[in-house]
Amino acid sequence: RRIGHGGAVYGFATTLAALPDDKLGVIVCSSKDVSNSVTTRIGDVALKHMLAVRADKPLPEIEKTEPVPVELARKLAGRYQAKEDKAVLELYQRDGKLWAFPHRSGLKIELRKLGDDLIMDDATGWGTKIKVGDDTLKGTKVTYHRLPISKPKPCPKKWQGLIGEYGPDHNILYILEKDGQLHALIEWVFLYPLTEESANVFKFPDYGLYHGDKIVFKRDAAGQAMEADAASVLFKRRPLLKPGEIHRITPERPVDELRRAALAAKPPEEKNVFFRKAELVDVAALDAAIKLDIRYAGKHNFLSVPFYTSARAFMQRSAAEALVRANQKLEKQGYGLLIYDAYRPWYVTKMFFDATPAKFRGFVADPTQGSRHNRGCAVDISLYDRATGKPVPMLTDHDEFSDRSFPDYLGETSLQRWHRDLLRDTLEVEGYNVYPLEWWHFDYRDWRQYAIQNTRFEDLKK
Repeated sequence: RRIGHGGAVYGFATTLAALPDDKLGVIVCSSKDVSNSVTTRIGDVALKHMLAVRADKPLPEIEKTEPVPVELARKLAGRYQAKEDKAVLELYQRDGKLWAFPHRSGLKIELRKLGDDLIMDDATGWGTKIKVGDDTLKGTKVTYHRLPISKPKPCPKKWQGLIGEYGPDHNILYILEKDGQLHALIEWVFLYPLTEESANVFKFPDYGLYHGDKIVFKRDAAGQAMEADAASVLFKRRPLLKPGEIHRITPERPVDELRRAALAAKPPEEKNVFFRKAELVDVAALDAAIKLDIRYAGKHNFLSVPFYTSARAFMQRSAAEALVRANQKLEKQGYGLLIYDAYRPWYVTKMFFDATPAKFRGFVADPTQGSRHNRGCAVDISLYDRATGKPVPMLTDHDEFSDRSFPDYLGETSLQRWHRDLLRDTLEVEGYNVYPLEWWHFDYRDWRQYAIQNTRFEDLKK
């Protein structure tokens, strides 16, 4: 007989389990919310091992998993549906990991290898095994078949005033559109589809933590919701930038003073004497279909000051040629690349860092280490529509210092996330990796092979 209970709240999770007939018990605490799959597994293993020790038997083997190889993860990524109950399972590859998103659980869970099978092994889920077939995934009770993936439709206008973030920093409620349905991401990891009962009233599904509860929105005269009452808890709308607005900050010191200090300073010394010879080339000269919107050549940037004397994008040749290949692939889908920034002289990086308040410095590079932009192997980039020539609406504009800038942010709309992921998937195949805090920032794989550069645009060869 096993008795027990588990629970979680902001900052930690716990499991209490006991074998009353054997007078054995265990308490497990984790300093992470909703990590009960970890605490429960540790507790069960501990009880089994204590029983083995008491019976003078060998300790039971602990199942050990391995990461899914990146190429296999990319191959398996997609959308699957079970014929038996129409349940949907999404798989996607990110940062060298394979993630599963079972729609009716509301959780995103990492999949890892266990022998020839896959198994859910994550802070929020453990133990569900999946056998991989030809375009099929066989779970415990059902078999999922791959579905074709198409470009999402725009979010219905009637929901646009509801989408956003609500509540305090420690408990944010995200309202987003997914698969043509409004969803709530609540308590950080639980994503639930909502059923529309009226323009301002939505019902939680008949599973999960909020079965039978509703979300009631209160809108202003313009139709934007200013608060959401979720299961009798009031969440006030959080202020976020509107489409087209630029995140701007007040520099810590006057920009002219920062510029003089940065130009007088020297980049850090690097000990690698085997750096490749720099070959910075003009990206637009290699492919005229790559558009430029060089934000630091004007005032349309977070510091509202020009930093470059001309609106040009330079990169190391190998990195630039990879962008050309990506741009050619995107053309087949009606899109092109739009560059915000590429090579950045070191002194500009120092200006950014010295101008930025400490709480935002995760979004700017440390000049004592140098930036990958300084090496000519990083690019800030987005998409444009080749039919109209206009930029594609993304979740944020360039240089927004917020969680919405994160490459795996789950909010906003399906179409915005689809465009963001299309950019990422296309560039990753060509050797780029996205920066963890910015969906627009990509580093080329060869960046370590080049030294920090500090040559100004006007001193580069034409």
